[in-house]
Amino acid sequence: MQKGMRQQKLAVDTGYWPLWRYDPRRAGPGEHPFQLDSQRAKLPLTEFTANEARFSMLRRSRPEEAERLGALAQHDVDERRLVYEQLAEIEHEPDDQPTKENDDDA
Repeated sequence: MQKGMRQQKLAVDTGYWPLWRYDPRRAGPGEHPFQLDSQRAKLPLTEFTANEARFSMLRRSRPEEAERLGALAQHDVDERRLVYEQLAEIEHEPDDQPTKENDDDA
């Protein structure tokens, strides 16, 4: 716990934990309810995972497998970032809620 704040910052800086927010009130035309607050990863994912016991145990016991899985995890972080960037760009149209009059016409 002594290094908790540093580890949390590493999680964000490596892309392991992207910061985002969603505000449905901003779902109008030309607005984006999904906002990606964190920047692109500044560090490789291994900077974060090297300090986590759950990952370092694997690195000590099976280094080849840890390296393989680390590369897959880095790829996942990169792909997730692309998806979040795309979500942040989506233009939303107002929901057309059917009114009572429109229901009777159908």
